[in-house]
Amino acid sequence: MFLIQCPWCGNRAETEYRYGGEAGISRPKDPDALSDAEWSDYLFYRSNPRGAHKELWNHAQGCRRWFEVERDTVSYKIARSYKLADRNSESGS
Repeated sequence: MFLIQCPWCGNRAETEYRYGGEAGISRPKDPDALSDAEWSDYLFYRSNPRGAHKELWNHAQGCRRWFEVERDTVSYKIARSYKLADRNSESGS
C-alpha cells in the first residue's frame, strides 16, 4: 500500500481512492465526425509509459473530488498531486 496526497484532505491510504486513468485526454469536439477506428483509439488506447506519468484519481472514500497525480509507474513514487484547476502551474500540493 502507498499513500496518495489528496489536495484537500492530505495523505491517505491508496485504498481510499479510485484510479481514473491517464490525465490530459480530451474528448473529441465532434465525435460523430470520427471513424470507428478513431473513436476506438480515443476510448481504449492510452500511452501506458514506463516512468513518469500523469494520472487522474478520485478520493472516493473521502471528499469525492478528482485531482491529478504525477507518479512514476516503476517505483510508484508520487512527485506531486494537485487540483485540476492547478494542472498548468508548476507548484502543487
